[in-house]
This record gives sequence, C-alpha cells and structure tokens, in this order.
Amino acid sequence: MRTMIFCACTDLGVNIDGASLGPIQIMNDLKTFYQGESLLFEQNKDIIKSRNLSDRRKNEYEIDNFNSNLYKNIIEKIKEEYFPIMIGGDHSASIASALASAKANIDIGCIWIDSHATYSTFSTTVTGNIHDLALATINGYENQDLRHYHNGKVIQAAKTVVIGARNIDDKEKDNLRYSGVTVFTTKDIKEKGIDTIMDEAFKIAGYKTKGIHISYDLDIIDPDISPGVSIPEFDGISEEEAMSINEYIIKHIKDVLSFDLVEFNPLRDVNRKTEQIALNILAQFIKAAENKKKFDDIKNYDNY
Repeated sequence: MRTMIFCACTDLGVNIDGASLGPIQIMNDLKTFYQGESLLFEQNKDIIKSRNLSDRRKNEYEIDNFNSNLYKNIIEKIKEEYFPIMIGGDHSASIASALASAKANIDIGCIWIDSHATYSTFSTTVTGNIHDLALATINGYENQDLRHYHNGKVIQAAKTVVIGARNIDDKEKDNLRYSGVTVFTTKDIKEKGIDTIMDEAFKIAGYKTKGIHISYDLDIIDPDISPGVSIPEFDGISEEEAMSINEYIIKHIKDVLSFDLVEFNPLRDVNRKTEQIALNILAQFIKAAENKKKFDDIKNYDNY
C-alpha cells in the first residue's frame, strides 16, 4: 500500500517551543530508506505564539487554521488510497489526523498512547495548552470550536482507549468518567503486561468499526530514556515496552487505518536518544504499512 507521511510542524498547542522542529528532523533521518511520498505543513512563522499560562485558549485561531488545512489534505489522500502517517509536532495536530480518518472511513475506533489523557475542555483546562484538549475534541466531548471544519462523525468515546496515562487532572478525571473512554495507566501496563493491555485495547477500539486510528505520543516513555518531549512525565515505560507496543500494532496492521507519532522535541533531546526511538518506531511501522495491502487481501479472502 502507498504511504503518505504528513509532517505537521507545529508547537502551537503547547507553551514549550521545539516540537515544530521534530517532523523535519525525523524526515531527514527517514530519507535513508523511505521512498514514499510526504507533505510538509508548517505553522505560520509570523505568528506571535501565546505562552501565557492564564490564557485558556492559547493560539486557538492559529491551530484551527493549521488543522483545517491538514485535515483536508489527509482526507484527500485517504480517498486516493494512501495510508496516512502523521508525524508531529504537538498532539493538537492529532485532532486533524484522527477526525480526517473518521471522516474518510466513517466508523472507526481510536487507541491513544500517551502519558496524558488530553481530555480537558476550555472550561476545565489547567494549562490552556490545546494539546491537552485533543482527545476530548476528537470524541466530541465539548470543544466544538476546535473541530468546526469537521462535518463527519466523531470517534465514539466507547470505542476509544487511552494507554499509558499517568498524569490526569482532577477535572479531567471527571470528564473521562462521564465520557465512557477506557483508560489503562502506566501501572496497568507494568502489572498486566503489554500484550494483555493491547489485546483489550484492540477489542474495544475495533468492535464493530471499520478499523482503528493509532496516536502514539513519545512522552509515554520515561524521560530518563526518552527526554526529547515538551512535557515529560516520570515513571514511564521502558524503551523495550515502547517497542513492544509498536510490534503489537504491526502484528495487527490489518486493523489499523491511520497512525500518528507526535511530540518529539529535538530542543529537549539528549544525545539524540528520543530521535533514535522515534526513528525505530516509524521505520518498523512504515514497512508494515507498505505491506498492508497483503494483509487486507488475506482479510477480505477470509470473509468469503
């Protein structure tokens, strides 16, 4: 299957600078073996970025313009039968990629791999960083202003799974409790193991859906191992566990419709540790996505 990489070069969704530089750096690494196509999306360099901690809607207008353009392009390429891989950039860009996949594929589930649940709303956000509102927006839980360009179905909360969360605000916990999202914490991963958690996640997100959108935030990994992220959270998973999650996804690639890898911040990386992990994850996944047609043919044959 043809792959299309969307480089979402934005850090407007977080008050920390640097994630906008991540996609280009990763793409430069990928050029040694990636022969597929890519599209570059850059935030307006003339923007005066808000970093004001009291601003609950930081850079909303600019993020809206960026995501609207990204969304339309991803839908167009899915219709042309490309498999979309979005490299962020901060996690606010996943509002566009996930909703684009939902629009093009109609009924999908979502697996959100992240140390943050990103289930805040404009009325409950503590930081005002819009990447903290991403999954709630994708599920249609308030935040209508952040998806006004989307006229398809949102992804149902009941078909959404968060994996690796370990820093959830109190009001965010309430939002999650009322939403119906399934949350597996980092502690759950340690206690139950990757395969058990991923088995359950794929069952939930894949139940009576056309397939699954995967959004993989590098901050799920412990920052001692992977320091190059904007908002690090300690007590994360190991590199081995991170790669095991990726390997599980690859084994089930026939059920995957779209994929994000986000939040690499080269300004915070040390000795290119995070960059190398990101490259390994993408290299493995791209190879599997390019072979996806074979899996789809097998899946369709099994249905006869």
